[in-house]
Amino acid sequence: MFKGIIFDFNGTLFFDSEKHLDAWRKYSAKLRGTAFTDDEMRKYMFGRTNEDIIAYALGEKPSKQLVEQLAKEKEAVYRDMCRMDKENTVLAPGAVKLLNFLKENNIPHTIATMSEKDNVDFYIEEFKLSNWFDIDKIVYSDGTLPGKPAPDIYLKAAKRLGLEPQECIVVEDAISGIDSAKSAGIGKIIAIASMESKELYKNIPAVSQIIENFDEIDRNIFEIPCLKN
Repeated sequence: MFKGIIFDFNGTLFFDSEKHLDAWRKYSAKLRGTAFTDDEMRKYMFGRTNEDIIAYALGEKPSKQLVEQLAKEKEAVYRDMCRMDKENTVLAPGAVKLLNFLKENNIPHTIATMSEKDNVDFYIEEFKLSNWFDIDKIVYSDGTLPGKPAPDIYLKAAKRLGLEPQECIVVEDAISGIDSAKSAGIGKIIAIASMESKELYKNIPAVSQIIENFDEIDRNIFEIPCLKN
């Protein structure tokens, strides 16, 4: 049994991968003349910082000013896409029921996302995340963390929950995020096939379960604090 759970956000709690793909296709073409291929985006975009992605596109380390300029432009386009698509700008299937269960049973939980503050603030407001999450415990790309697959973000998230990594579950959609959770020593890694097929995750030893919605997560895997003697 596990004491807590950490969620990636993009492509996990929010099925927004296509919007990010569309935005990065435009900006990668602007940066290097040709748009990222799907394989490049899978390997070098998901779970990475904007600085990492821009550096890959340019083939060299960009200046801080260029990163800030291009990232802000791209993320503003992405948020506008979300605002114009209200029907699909909702939490993932089954997420609300799971989050209600976690809250009702005092099970520690948080978000660990490589999104930057402007987007995180947008998510907090748009999805009313304060209904389920302690906002101060959300871990995001604040300029101090290396991108996934480095383990830092999940180590920090577990620490904010007051738990050891092996006591936590992580839910991820990105290969880099799965690698990050594995390197952090997370106890159970669940892959959610929000955009990719389940086949992508079947040969990844670190993945112990593959789901398509959050109803598939067995509630019995959680240690419920209020039931302890």
